[in-house]
Amino acid sequence: MHGGDLIASVLAAQGVQFLFTLCGGHISPILAGCKQRGIRVIDTRHEVTAVFAADAVARLTGRPGVAAVTAGPGLTNTITAVKNAQIAQSPLVLLGGAAATMLKGRGALQDIDQMALLKPHVKWAQAVRRVADLVPAVEQAFREAQRGVPGPVFVECPVDLLYDEQLIRQWYGVGSKGRSLSDQAMKLYFQWHTHRLFTGAGQAPISGRIETLAPEPDIAKTVQVVEQLQKAERPLLLIGSQALLDAPMATAVANAVAHLGIPVYLSGMARGLLGKDHPLQMRHRRREALKEADMVILAGVPCDFRLDYGRHIRRSAFYVSANRSKADMMLNRRPNVGVLGDAGRFLRHLAALLPPMTRWAAWQAQLRQRDQARNAEIARQIHERTDKISPVHLCSEIESSLGPNALLVGDGGDFVATASYIVQPRGPLAWLDPGAFGTLGVGAGFALGAKLCRPDAEVWALFGDGALGYSLVEFDTFARHQIPVIAVVGNDAGWTQIAREQVEILKDDVGTVLDYTAYHRAAAELGAAGFALEDPELVPDVLQKARYAAADGRPVLVNAILGKTDFRKGSLSM
Repeated sequence: MHGGDLIASVLAAQGVQFLFTLCGGHISPILAGCKQRGIRVIDTRHEVTAVFAADAVARLTGRPGVAAVTAGPGLTNTITAVKNAQIAQSPLVLLGGAAATMLKGRGALQDIDQMALLKPHVKWAQAVRRVADLVPAVEQAFREAQRGVPGPVFVECPVDLLYDEQLIRQWYGVGSKGRSLSDQAMKLYFQWHTHRLFTGAGQAPISGRIETLAPEPDIAKTVQVVEQLQKAERPLLLIGSQALLDAPMATAVANAVAHLGIPVYLSGMARGLLGKDHPLQMRHRRREALKEADMVILAGVPCDFRLDYGRHIRRSAFYVSANRSKADMMLNRRPNVGVLGDAGRFLRHLAALLPPMTRWAAWQAQLRQRDQARNAEIARQIHERTDKISPVHLCSEIESSLGPNALLVGDGGDFVATASYIVQPRGPLAWLDPGAFGTLGVGAGFALGAKLCRPDAEVWALFGDGALGYSLVEFDTFARHQIPVIAVVGNDAGWTQIAREQVEILKDDVGTVLDYTAYHRAAAELGAAGFALEDPELVPDVLQKARYAAADGRPVLVNAILGKTDFRKGSLSM
């Protein structure tokens, strides 16, 4: 077996089903080795999409997703997706090709200092220098990606470790005859170096599936939280993505939250945790609720810009933070009780320790009434006329179109943020967005990974027209690999989320204006079904046609021409 086979054998032993990539000579043996072992190789049109797809696999399964990219620009193209995964705490393994060990620093093709580039953006990184170290390095990558606070890891695999030893000896001219003393000396050095590369190759045993346990929260501190809850009159629970890092336990976490009976706001991957219309889940006026609450529990949520750096929580409230990361737990505001450990397990332990509570019924009713009032406001705006299709109306129709197995991907600013008020995930792990990094361009990769993980789900990708520009060409990937996702682009011919503030403050729309581009035609040329949607009366019919096309196995793009509204005026947050 060559080095690519060894890496593929490790991936197979770890239960990897998909390898996301964009081909390159530096990594070809890995791709071939994976195909031979039944791992489906999904080649994308941009390396960033491959890493986004691996990230989606990680979020939906709780196991590391895997991407392999070629050296130099192949690797630099992944940086945004790697950083997004780091901030979102997604476990993924990035395999990077590299120049041959003998040629490092000598002007070889695509040779750069990749370790210096990646180390700031990953949990762990290793540059392999011997074939015998490939298996241990990749196995360690799986451990590090999952351990503690999960995140991306990087293994650099030079090209001369991946091909067959005989071929590498030919590349280095080990068997050639040298006439001069310098030629003979160089030949001896090549022989020594090649011997060192391959000594012990294939001898490292391949381990079974590597599992790491989620860090247990401190029980004594959890008991403190229970005692405080029994005194609280107006407790509030905020749950974020980190509470669902242990993805197989998502239903158990949902059951725990339902048992607790605390009004709850959900964000990130936690959206949909309680289903569509659970009475405990509040969706609007969170800032007001935080100012009124006498106890606030953050489960996997840091006090970052989304909570105005902790200022949304009133100072007199008893503040609890449960988080795998001590830095996130203490960020910007010190909790009264900090519970270091897995936020999902914390909620499960809390539910097991807390007796049934009925004293919060009035508080819950107060928040529910306010939530319903906001829903009524939104319902009225659905029927407000614009010069084209209202984004509020479109999102309402998407909400009505979703089946019970729908999985939603959000990639955009203004349109996707509008959707977040209206479109409701149907269950746990049914919503994917970039997270706190606010990255545009995640949509195609997330949808790709989601549909592969959940082939029976109806995967909807909601794009802003600005965001779609990053990954429109990936409809070629969807078509070639027969991945029938449904994409809807809210096309308002602009970077509207930015324009809202920029035009009002600076009186200038420079850089924010796009065209009402015929994205559906581009998608159709790339092998998808493309639908133009300009008439508000036709929205339900076109969405239904999109569903039928996807059910027949075709990827779909609906190009919805939107008018301007003030629905999200003044909502930009940094």
